[in-house]
Amino acid sequence: MDREDGPRVPAQRAAETGGNAPAALESPAGTEVPAGTEAPAGAGEGADAHRGACDGNGALRFGVLGPVRAWRGGEAVPTGSPQQRALLAALLLRGGRTATAAELIDALWGEEPPSQALAAVRTYASRLRKALGPEVLVSESGGYALRASAAVLDLTAAQELAGEAEKLRAGGDRTAARARLAEALDLWDGEVLASVPGPYAEAQRTRLEEWRLTLLETRLDIDLEVGAHAEAVSELTALTAAHPLRERLRELLMLALYRGGRQAEALAVYADTRRLLADELGVDPNPELSRLQQRILRADAELARPVEEPAPAAAPVARPAQLPATVPDFTGRASFVRELGARLATAEGHVMAVSALAGIGGVGKTTLAVHVAHEARPHFPDGQLYVDLQGAGSRAAAPETVLGSFLRALGTPDSAIPDSLDDRAALYRSTLDGRRVLVLLDNARDAAQIRPLLPGTAGCAALVTSRIRMVDLAGAHLVDLDVMSPEEALQLFTRIVGEERVRAEREAALDVVAACGFLPLAIRIAASRLAARRTWTVSVLAAKLADERRRLDELQAGDLAVKATFELGYGQLEPAQARAFRLLGLADGPDISLAAAAAVLDLPLWDTEDLLEALVDTSLLESAAPGRYRYHDLVRLYARACAERDEQPPSEKEAALSRLLDFYLSTAARVYAIERPGDRLVDHLEPTEYDGLSFTDRHEAQDWLYAEANCLLATVRQSAASPATLRRGVDLLWASLDLAESGANSREYEAVATVLREAAARRDDTRAAGRAAIASAYVHQLSGRFDQADREADEAWDLASANEDPLPRCWASNLLGVMAFYQNRYEDAERHLTRAVADFRSCEDLAGEASALCNQSRVHLATGRPGSAVALARQGTEMYDGLGHALKGANGRYAMGIALTESGQLSEAARCLREALETFTDSRQRLWEGMTLFRLAEVDIASRGYAPAASNAEMALTVLRDVGGEWRRGKVLTVLGHALLGIGQTGRAHVCWQDALEIFEATNAAEVSEVRALLSHTTAA
Repeated sequence: MDREDGPRVPAQRAAETGGNAPAALESPAGTEVPAGTEAPAGAGEGADAHRGACDGNGALRFGVLGPVRAWRGGEAVPTGSPQQRALLAALLLRGGRTATAAELIDALWGEEPPSQALAAVRTYASRLRKALGPEVLVSESGGYALRASAAVLDLTAAQELAGEAEKLRAGGDRTAARARLAEALDLWDGEVLASVPGPYAEAQRTRLEEWRLTLLETRLDIDLEVGAHAEAVSELTALTAAHPLRERLRELLMLALYRGGRQAEALAVYADTRRLLADELGVDPNPELSRLQQRILRADAELARPVEEPAPAAAPVARPAQLPATVPDFTGRASFVRELGARLATAEGHVMAVSALAGIGGVGKTTLAVHVAHEARPHFPDGQLYVDLQGAGSRAAAPETVLGSFLRALGTPDSAIPDSLDDRAALYRSTLDGRRVLVLLDNARDAAQIRPLLPGTAGCAALVTSRIRMVDLAGAHLVDLDVMSPEEALQLFTRIVGEERVRAEREAALDVVAACGFLPLAIRIAASRLAARRTWTVSVLAAKLADERRRLDELQAGDLAVKATFELGYGQLEPAQARAFRLLGLADGPDISLAAAAAVLDLPLWDTEDLLEALVDTSLLESAAPGRYRYHDLVRLYARACAERDEQPPSEKEAALSRLLDFYLSTAARVYAIERPGDRLVDHLEPTEYDGLSFTDRHEAQDWLYAEANCLLATVRQSAASPATLRRGVDLLWASLDLAESGANSREYEAVATVLREAAARRDDTRAAGRAAIASAYVHQLSGRFDQADREADEAWDLASANEDPLPRCWASNLLGVMAFYQNRYEDAERHLTRAVADFRSCEDLAGEASALCNQSRVHLATGRPGSAVALARQGTEMYDGLGHALKGANGRYAMGIALTESGQLSEAARCLREALETFTDSRQRLWEGMTLFRLAEVDIASRGYAPAASNAEMALTVLRDVGGEWRRGKVLTVLGHALLGIGQTGRAHVCWQDALEIFEATNAAEVSEVRALLSHTTAA
């Protein structure tokens, strides 16, 4: 069917040719009209007639990179019969030059034209003239020519884009060159000159298809140069299947696989290629392919590295500048500044420099480190990273969390950040390779915490602060930072308070800094307090600090000295500010949002913001980002100590944390409800007294859930400490189960579920224990640990039954059925799922009933009942759709797609799975996105579409990285092996099956025998 919007010619090309009006040439007078036709009105009137036609009817545009088509403005112009389109194509591809009648006859019919060929050509030309306009198609010198500008032809636009790409690549701008080539390739719309007959069209089809493949190879080559090898594998796999004898594609596939860490598969591609060339052509691979094989065998280090290129101005490489602001009144420490600055300068062009500053809290480690880091910035032009590791607190920052933040700052998208600590550390070091970046690791707990965060690359440097001396940090330059000298302390005090006030009371100023123990933080707080009170003298402040009973109590040793300095700032707060300072410090999250803080304080949003901003002004609180706040870890500890000492009544501390838990539970329940309309879980959650946020759409709700994931899970963990909050914490975890499927938060979700299970058991709260077991079973199921999931679900069912807790009992039955299915215990699975359907129905939970029906469909399919399997999946999907439940409706379509595949209804299966894939992708459900791609690969294999099957399986492996567990990865590898075998890449198929066998053997999976048989068959062949 002709498209109505015209060929995909880039907008800038239209602009270059004067917008919509084509720059057509003037038609000569005396335009020939074939015998038997009437001359069109205006023929022979020259440029005036041409302008009238174009101005009145819009621009003419033509397409040949697909069906031969024409448009005037936005309207399609009829191009007639296949032979008439062949004539139009022959004229278009001559670029405005005249074609004789003999040439056109030869183009349309070759050596055996019909007897009336000339008359036919004239008829076709006449019809085209009527459609296009007499000034566009003209006859001269016994032939015909198109006088429309070549710039309105899609082929011309593609040629211009390819030329630009070549120039950009030669100039080193590979990113822009890659974009131009992609734009050019997007102009193809199916087969060139589709359905156009004649030898000329056939020759042009071959020529233009060869050119398209050359452009595609060039674009893929640039993909590998810029490091996009993982994304290129699936496309190259499909292309090599479609063009098995094209050695350049094989070479690019080998390189992409090797750079993706799949050396065995890369070598298998070479073996498949050599065998295919020998069988089909009786030749060996070309020298370039053979040299690449040898380099892969040698593990050539240069081969694994993408081509370096300067970042184009349009898309600069991420250069983080995360250093906190240096203080304008930085004082003293001159010898340390010189020593550390010289050390950092050695990183430029040499080995990584590591300097570690140690000292007690409040001694000024961070202030010094930040000042030195700012002075060293010229040595690190690629950026500076900063993190507060919270090592002094009870919950130091996890290295994997820090690495995730660093990778995002360096330009790595969330979807590319792996889950495990080792993988994140490896990607972090690889990202820093070749860059000169300074990393400031503030407030570290110990050497073990920071080792994964060290760049490990020449040209980079790390600056570390900690309370302990890191003698076990190999190669580190250790600096012990002591308190200030009296002269430095007085100088700092003077810079903050003012020269005039201190000069008049020098002795009193010396008494103040001495009372502060010469600790920089204590001095700064004391001086700031004095500077803010213009009616005070220095002697007044000195007298306040002269009370040794209070000062010695607070400043005698260790952390007590830090508490004394904080007490000076705390004493300046108004009552409402002090209450906010105390209560906000109780929350365990890494930071806190303004809305969550309002819940803790039980105040309106605007009053809360005023208080928090006032605390920021006193340096007792930090503004982490607009609308988010955080404590320094030592300040948080001090705030909690103040809460223990000062909060009245003491129950207000528990009430504040209860409100925070209510806020998260109420908000998470709304997120769940907006994502899963009709699901009854929200009706079975613990009641809350404090309200949460509302959302306008599910994307806004999802954004909140993932943004608050760390704080939410920290609050859930904290809820385990009290029987008054435990049940709500369990329900909050249950309502936030999307975090378990996201990949990024799966590990912390699982850890928190374990904490709640143990807490419920200690308190003998069987209701909470049953619900926590549901969450735990769900996590194990997602990770492919089916035995553990089965045990947890069984315990959850027992506990829910004993407590007459209906919805967890339904969920447990459903999970038990799924686990039995995965373990091939089909009779047990059907029994559990039948019970789940009945239980959900009794709870009037249509969404749950639909879930159990879709799971029953899988059991029916496995036991040879494809007809009822399709019916069950369709019933469940229709129930979801009736509820408006898009996300679970996608799960229903997933189940229906599997059933339809087994029933042989492949096109319908593919449609269901593609609809499910769109929803899963939009909802950030990485697990189900990857599994749907895997199921689409199964459909492709069933329909013998091995190349698209390989592409879908490759994409599934990419999406399922670090989510879904090893068993699911083994399933995808098995299907990928089938697809590769189907396109003749036996070696790669064997490698995939070998990897799958190792996974299944390690997990004692039932698929072991199937994969062994596949390996045995390919080995024997």
